[in-house]
Amino acid sequence: MPPSYAIERLLNAGGSKLVAGVDEVGRGAWAGPVAVCAVVTDLSEPPAGLTDSKLLSPARRVAMVSEITAWAAGIGYGEATHEEVDALGMTEALRRAATRALAELPVRPDVVILDGKHDYLGPPWPVRCEIKGDLSCVSVAAASVIAKVRRDAYMASLGCEEYGFADNAGYPSPVHQEALASLGPTEHHRLSWSYLDDLPRWRHLKRHRNPLAGEGQLGLFG
Repeated sequence: MPPSYAIERLLNAGGSKLVAGVDEVGRGAWAGPVAVCAVVTDLSEPPAGLTDSKLLSPARRVAMVSEITAWAAGIGYGEATHEEVDALGMTEALRRAATRALAELPVRPDVVILDGKHDYLGPPWPVRCEIKGDLSCVSVAAASVIAKVRRDAYMASLGCEEYGFADNAGYPSPVHQEALASLGPTEHHRLSWSYLDDLPRWRHLKRHRNPLAGEGQLGLFG
């Protein structure tokens, strides 16, 4: 089934007039920022074929951006840099990126639908977490497309051809892993992550932070 306005309408009925759907991309990448998009709509008919960005081809995602931009009542986009991820942990980096995205909206929403089960935004924002919200909620699906396309374009703009950023957007593809093993991390890599534990030649570059600051990450080989 395509995304619907069921959750947005339920929140409207509860008194929240303006609902923002929020989704993130880049949480599991080893390089680059984490990005968050917020979308508000007027509950009008969404672009045909709108769904979770992961279910759309790259070409369809890019084409849909202009359709979403013309249709949505408001779009906000924010990032937290790889330096912020290293220094603050993923939860705080996501919170900052989401706060920046929400600040770009033309009007402050009454409630935020976050994709997933973890509220990384917190007060003062009223939040409803929705597992697989990018599949079920129109506004979250739209946010997933914008976030994915914008972050992918940024990662491609960095060059780093040996690491394949134009194709893997900083995620751990085989090409990316092989380049890390032979060339080491670039200036765009997250250096607090455990993939460096599996790279003896580059392990000395790892940055350590308070483990309470954020989640651990998968290593290079598992």
